[in-house]
Amino acid sequence: MKKHNFSAGPCILPQEVLLKASEAVVDFNGSGLSLIEISHRSKDFVTVMETAQSLALEHLGLTDKGYKALFLQGGASMQFLMTAYNLLETKAGYLNTGTWSDKAIKEAKMFGEIVEVRSSKDKNYNYIPKNYMVPADLDYFHLTSNNTIFGTQIKEFPKTKVPVVCDMSSDIFSRKLDFSQFDLIYAGAQKNMGPAGTTLVVIKEDVLGKVTRQIPSMLNYQVHISKDSMFNTPPVFAVYTSMLTMQWLKDLGGIEAIEEINDKKAQLLYSEIDLNPLFKGFAEKADRSNMNATFNLTDEKLKETFDTMCKEAGINGINGHRSVGGYRASMYNALSLDSVGTLVDVMSDLERKA
Repeated sequence: MKKHNFSAGPCILPQEVLLKASEAVVDFNGSGLSLIEISHRSKDFVTVMETAQSLALEHLGLTDKGYKALFLQGGASMQFLMTAYNLLETKAGYLNTGTWSDKAIKEAKMFGEIVEVRSSKDKNYNYIPKNYMVPADLDYFHLTSNNTIFGTQIKEFPKTKVPVVCDMSSDIFSRKLDFSQFDLIYAGAQKNMGPAGTTLVVIKEDVLGKVTRQIPSMLNYQVHISKDSMFNTPPVFAVYTSMLTMQWLKDLGGIEAIEEINDKKAQLLYSEIDLNPLFKGFAEKADRSNMNATFNLTDEKLKETFDTMCKEAGINGINGHRSVGGYRASMYNALSLDSVGTLVDVMSDLERKA
């Protein structure tokens, strides 16, 4: 039976990417050697890294615009620390829209004053704050574009002259944006780009070198830029698979093409949530995420029945996060419209049987 993988992360990847990656683990480029046993400084892997960096900038429309793409380790959690280490001299501002924003704030407080510009914690993060002003005296302003746990997504970003940092771990490459409005973007690969193990960091170089503190080499963006993401041994499999996924996206027609598909998936599922009396959405409608739909049953007595029906249909990974409960359907780029249709059919069947 086909499995419909709605897991929030590690996420679903395109089948053709998985096949190519698995072949490379056995024999990479016909070399008779595995991808994961060759030197990361070999010509073959250097080409992989350069291609991955180039594709990332190309998809974001940032080629030749003063940005560098890095593939680092430590996940987005390491970037909570690194952004502050490299950019925070005196004061930074954060928009608090969920668990990951909260964690980023905690790390940044070790390096300077943190202004929580606005927060949606008052309603358990079920909305995105709006109509706020970004203070002009900040070293940078940090946002989280999409919130996997609560199912909210920023639809409009503030206009400011302050450098903007954005955690795009769960919606990178999923929708068209003017990415030049951001000075630093980071994204853990395992949400929408590749397997766990690497993190894409895209940096506008002119925001660096302005703090007075000494930065340890492993946490210094300028060191990693100078070494082309090869300061230490990179996570070769994660970088390679991310490269394949970005190539798959390019062949599909890029971000513009995938955004159309993602819109259709989201519209299909949210329509069922709104029309089916057995379900209710968690996030406010205006702020609903196209990547992570969060919803609950209106009658918890139906939980066992619904869970069984989902399992029988091959639906995997829709349990909600413990802080929200209910259900969460993650609809990342590689998830098919057919899979969303299967979930919607199960939800409709539940209504007929109830």
